[in-house]
Amino acid sequence: MQPSDEQIIEIYNSAKTIAVVGASSDPSKSANEVPAYLASQGYRVIHVNPKPGELFGEKIYPSLLDIPDEIDVVDVFRPAEETPEIARQAVKKKAKVLWLQGGIISEEAEKIAEDAGLIVVMDRCMMVTHRDLGLTK
Repeated sequence: MQPSDEQIIEIYNSAKTIAVVGASSDPSKSANEVPAYLASQGYRVIHVNPKPGELFGEKIYPSLLDIPDEIDVVDVFRPAEETPEIARQAVKKKAKVLWLQGGIISEEAEKIAEDAGLIVVMDRCMMVTHRDLGLTK
């Protein structure tokens, strides 16, 4: 079940660190624009992509499990069939929220995450939702 707007506002207000799975260095992709926006709004954004390097001055990690820091939100830009494994990793990392970007829906990932106590948001863009709720700084 999708969280209410009030619950989503609380996610934004309490989150400090957002891991973006599928982050892209291609500025024409949403997986580049959204993490840049989130960083501009004061969140620490950690990028996850199998390609090594840096993005916006931050190290890129090959998987969630390679990130040494705590994660509040896992924001996913990967195909739905990859999300159950991402959900399992989010659970292992003790994330609080699994957020699947617009167009991404997975009942299996939702069940894995919710069974472990995570809040799940599906088929919504973190940037658009943040703007629509009037939270832009």
